[in-house]
Amino acid sequence: MKIAVIGAKGLPPKQGGIEHYCAEVYPRMVRAGHTVDLYARSSYTEGSWLERDQFQGVQVISLPDFNLRGVDAFITSALGAIAATGKKYDIVHFHALGPSLFTALPRIANTKVVVTCQGLDWQRAKWGGFSTRLIQLGEKAAVRFAHGLIVVSDALQTYFMQTYGRKTIYIPNAPASYGESDADFTYGSGLGLEKGRYTIFLGRLVPEKRPDLLVDAFSRLKPLGWKLVLAGGVSDTKSFTSELLEKVANNRNIIFAGELRGSRLWEIVRGAGLFALPSDLEGLPLAMLEAMKEGIPILASDIPPHKQLVSGGRGMLFEAGNVESCIRSLDWAINHQKELAAMAKNARKHVQLNYSWDRITKETLKLYTTLLDSPESEFITKPNESELAEVLGKK
Repeated sequence: MKIAVIGAKGLPPKQGGIEHYCAEVYPRMVRAGHTVDLYARSSYTEGSWLERDQFQGVQVISLPDFNLRGVDAFITSALGAIAATGKKYDIVHFHALGPSLFTALPRIANTKVVVTCQGLDWQRAKWGGFSTRLIQLGEKAAVRFAHGLIVVSDALQTYFMQTYGRKTIYIPNAPASYGESDADFTYGSGLGLEKGRYTIFLGRLVPEKRPDLLVDAFSRLKPLGWKLVLAGGVSDTKSFTSELLEKVANNRNIIFAGELRGSRLWEIVRGAGLFALPSDLEGLPLAMLEAMKEGIPILASDIPPHKQLVSGGRGMLFEAGNVESCIRSLDWAINHQKELAAMAKNARKHVQLNYSWDRITKETLKLYTTLLDSPESEFITKPNESELAEVLGKK
């Protein structure tokens, strides 16, 4: 099969769940004998416009990107969709709802279109009103024009059925495999950490992930001998990050480690006594899956994607957005290490049994093959000019 990928920033992955997803799935497809072109942002790849590079057999094509906050993803996705329409791919696969605004374009050339929804991006705090409306239009376009719509969690599958009556295909994410890290814990010791005596928050420092709530809970609890590590980059939320860092500046037990990668990231996650994710909004969090795979105990807000992962004795949940509930759960977790270790063991087994990149790749290729061998979906007909104008907000 000849496959085009639109919506990822680029490869190799730096930060972002979609980029790590693409880095796992598409090289596997190449090794299975398929060709994959991934349309990327030149600002992310640091390549010249239309420059081609290769990542484990995947052709990475850098498209113009003008660094316009809130619209750069739409520009490169539109250009990618136009390019893909002219090259007659078998499958054009869009990632995320914003880029899906342009799903109608490849269908004009009778190409089968797939969309993967990792989360309801229009709910994220970083987007302004204009960008939010574009993402919502992208959601409607995905429902209307995609032959196959993949979701990564049970909650998303329920959302699309209840909101649109649209059937979706559930194919979850999977954790990355960590490499070797320093057994002597040199980097962690340099940060003033002790193995098993700190909680780690790992993710972008954005409002919907609620690192501020975790900071408030930890600051009020003041657990003896424990520290809190915030590890993550900034994503168009500099004012939020500034306020957060100002809040922790005078607390010696809260450490901002910045964006960690490679062996340092693996060392700090493996050394943690607790992995905490207090988010209000998630798709199916890769960082949590990776911590579960490494056997790190989990504390998380009780949003549906988190419940899917850690309910049934695989982790500790607290009420989302409720600092008092977070304090109680954090206190219990720190003082019940034996029980938490048993939960972590259950979680590790659960991930090993149910979340595999090889399985995800096979199921995605199976969907591609089914679509290529099937007539148009019962939900979808070829778009006409009137429908295309309506979805793009021109009518």
